[in-house]
Amino acid sequence: MIRGKRIFITGGAGFIANCLIRELIGDNDVVVYDNFVRNSLSGSKVEDNARIRIVRGDVLDFDKLASAMGGSDIVIHAAAIAGIDTVIRNPVETMRVNMLGTANALEVARRCENVERFVDFSTSEVFGSMAFRVDEQTSTVSGSAGEARWTYAVSKLAGEHLALAYQKQYDLPVVTVRPFNVYGPGQTGEGAIQKFVKQALSNETIEVTGDGSQIRAWCYVDDFVEALKLCIEYPEVIGQSINIGNPRAVITILGLAQTVCRVLNSDSQIIHVPSLSADVEIRVPSVERASELLGFQARVDLEQGIRLTADWMIKRDLA
Repeated sequence: MIRGKRIFITGGAGFIANCLIRELIGDNDVVVYDNFVRNSLSGSKVEDNARIRIVRGDVLDFDKLASAMGGSDIVIHAAAIAGIDTVIRNPVETMRVNMLGTANALEVARRCENVERFVDFSTSEVFGSMAFRVDEQTSTVSGSAGEARWTYAVSKLAGEHLALAYQKQYDLPVVTVRPFNVYGPGQTGEGAIQKFVKQALSNETIEVTGDGSQIRAWCYVDDFVEALKLCIEYPEVIGQSINIGNPRAVITILGLAQTVCRVLNSDSQIIHVPSLSADVEIRVPSVERASELLGFQARVDLEQGIRLTADWMIKRDLA
């Protein structure tokens, strides 16, 4: 159990971080460090909790980051520029935040000296466009220079290398997590499931990029957060990268749109639109390392996760 800790979360106003905070806030003090470009925290159940402290700041501001992180036991580095639409519009900011911001967070944590665990968020995009049952030993891919989609992957992969270098050179207790298509209640931004569910609930047209044959494995956020907590607790994962996902919840993007409509009894029309950039044809993880080291196994199936996401939107009148 994680108890009596001071937990510092960059990107703490984000979707996954907000779900993690709900799990930890009862027994720990949490510092949220975020510029609030995306905000899943406001209006949540934890925003006004006495054990949470909110610092509005940027990970590119080294001095402010250092001041806020001081005295932390656990650092969760989740701050990043993400989402293909955002990355295409802001490739320079994407590279700066994801590389320099990670470098700042790691260096501040090293200087804190008493950090017990540093969890670095990477991405499944590091495996490139053809990633079927990829494990942690599978070669990562940088993609062609100049192709907008790979700006994000390259920036996160650079941060991943740097995080593990800090572990080796400075003995900083780092673990890197690679999320595979996490979704669920509270998600903001450009995730396919949350967009499809919202459109289906309103019987709006659902836009599928390309021909819809792209294959994904979808991981419900509660499953991901459970794995994340284990990564904080278990010393066996220090110095490693860990895939976290649900290899059983595999479906094409067109199939996903059709499933959302069926599960929610929606009359939405499904149409196809051109891709904005290079696409990932298949992304399915192997999670054997997470299973062996952490005992992790995703529990929520896709249809159940769709219903839970829809219920959350309906209760908050977001559809």
